[in-house]
Amino acid sequence: MRPSTAGADDQRPPEPGEWRAVVRLAPYLLTFRGRVLLATLCLIAAKAATVALPVVLKHIVDALDVAEQTVIVLPLALLLAYGALRFATVAFGELRDVVFGRVTERAMSRVALEVFDHLNRLDLGFHLARRTGGLSRDIERGVAGIRFLLRFMAFNIVPTLIEIGLVAGILLVGYSWTYAAVIAVAVTLYIVFSVVVTEWRTGYVRRQNRLASRANTRAIDALLNFETVKYFGNEAFEARRYADSLGEWESAMAQNRVSLATLNLGQALIVGGAVTVMMVLAGRQVVAGTMTLGDLVLVNAYMLQLFVPLNFLGFVYREIKQALADIGRMFRLTDIEPEVQDPEPAVDIPRAPAAIAFEDVHFGYDSRRPILQGVSLEVAAGETVAVVGSSGAGKSTLARLIFRFYDVDTGVIRVAGHDVRRLSQASLRGNIGVVPQDAVLFNDTLGYNIAYGNPQASQQAIDEVLRLAHLEAFVASLPDGLDTQVGERGLKLSGGEKQRVAIARAVLKQPGILLFDEATSSLDSESEQSVVRALRAVAADRTTVIIAHRLSTVADADRIVVLEQGRIVETGHHSQLLARGGRYADLWALQQAEQASGPSDSTGR
Repeated sequence: MRPSTAGADDQRPPEPGEWRAVVRLAPYLLTFRGRVLLATLCLIAAKAATVALPVVLKHIVDALDVAEQTVIVLPLALLLAYGALRFATVAFGELRDVVFGRVTERAMSRVALEVFDHLNRLDLGFHLARRTGGLSRDIERGVAGIRFLLRFMAFNIVPTLIEIGLVAGILLVGYSWTYAAVIAVAVTLYIVFSVVVTEWRTGYVRRQNRLASRANTRAIDALLNFETVKYFGNEAFEARRYADSLGEWESAMAQNRVSLATLNLGQALIVGGAVTVMMVLAGRQVVAGTMTLGDLVLVNAYMLQLFVPLNFLGFVYREIKQALADIGRMFRLTDIEPEVQDPEPAVDIPRAPAAIAFEDVHFGYDSRRPILQGVSLEVAAGETVAVVGSSGAGKSTLARLIFRFYDVDTGVIRVAGHDVRRLSQASLRGNIGVVPQDAVLFNDTLGYNIAYGNPQASQQAIDEVLRLAHLEAFVASLPDGLDTQVGERGLKLSGGEKQRVAIARAVLKQPGILLFDEATSSLDSESEQSVVRALRAVAADRTTVIIAHRLSTVADADRIVVLEQGRIVETGHHSQLLARGGRYADLWALQQAEQASGPSDSTGR
């Protein structure tokens, strides 16, 4: 199947090796080696000041405990040092945040830009298969995951590891290996316990979130469809369904609360046990005279200081794991290779009217369902050719293949004498202007949408395309002129107005080839005639392919091609085809009969 099966809404669970996302982030961080180095030095300085605080506190306590006559001199210096270290801890921490924050933000923006650019280069098959909401969510969560990962790696995990190492080293060198051993055992137990319990309680957290979303969805669905609820008198039924959802959510909340209490109690038990063991060891040595009261304070301060950041380990572990999964999911989008790629080397063609040729082209979006079957067609440079036929005949597929949204299965499509697979996509598509059936406009001004065809166009060029697209009178009638907001997807404009804006936008691109894909099929008769006049004006001196359902809009084309079930069954001028009495004549008679029997079902806005 042509549409990519690589899900933009990829919901696969996190895979082993999600830490590879960190490796993929490394190049973005190394771009700012100087900032990373400076932030690292600030981090080390902040932790060194933090670790030095209990040492200074020890000397203050010992000084106050030893001799009253030295209180005025020595403790004052120590107290000043203690205050300076407190300030240094905060100052270096803030400086680290400022320096490293730029690295984080630049990594986020560059990754987001890379993913956005890659998605724009993917083929149409991927975008037809994707879910826009899921795609935007994956990018949003991935970028947020980068922020969380870098922030907690730089500001929580790495600093904590440095602090543990420094404290263990001080206790090992300055006191006894038993203190360092207690620290190592306690920290190891704390980490292992937190990880294991967090893994266990993650299921409850997810269930709680899922049930909360379900309850919310049911409530919103009932409120959005309140008329239907009232038509059938199902207020009580909807209330029961909502109550059932809330009951399940309450149960999940209770389980989550129990699991959280288990985590907190276990962590408190490990911390309390470690502190108790350390205080017993230190207290015995104080009594024995081998340690001072200040040493006891130092040991206690280190224990409390170490386990404060570890209190968040469960939360941090769970969130980092989720961040890695989100980043990995986002990076998997960049791993999707487009089916349509430029060759090496690629040929560029100028922007000028160019001949188009289909040579025995076979194509299908799904190999089990062929669309085009041996199509051979030539369109001379500057010629206007219309392609007509019943729905599903493959008319729009011809336009997509010319634009090279897809590559043919067999056969060749040539533009300006070149196989389109040998042309650069930029030059090929730069020479083609497309007016689709559903002209979607950006939620911006009318002028922005017209200028989108060529953002560097002069006002004179814009005025010219307004004339060609028969938009001058319409723009003049608007109080804000080209500054008029068109609304989301151009919903503030009628169908005919949107189509003429699409025509102006395509012509402003100054292409040599124009493709009109069912450009009038959804319009009423008056709007259709307005668009047809614009179409005739802009098609002059350009190679034009008009794909149409309404035959009246293409009766004056240089040549009409009738496509049925992926094959060309007739070709010729309007009068020739009518005289021939074939498939085109049948379609013409049918549409004339429909028009005579009543107004078209198609309406404009």
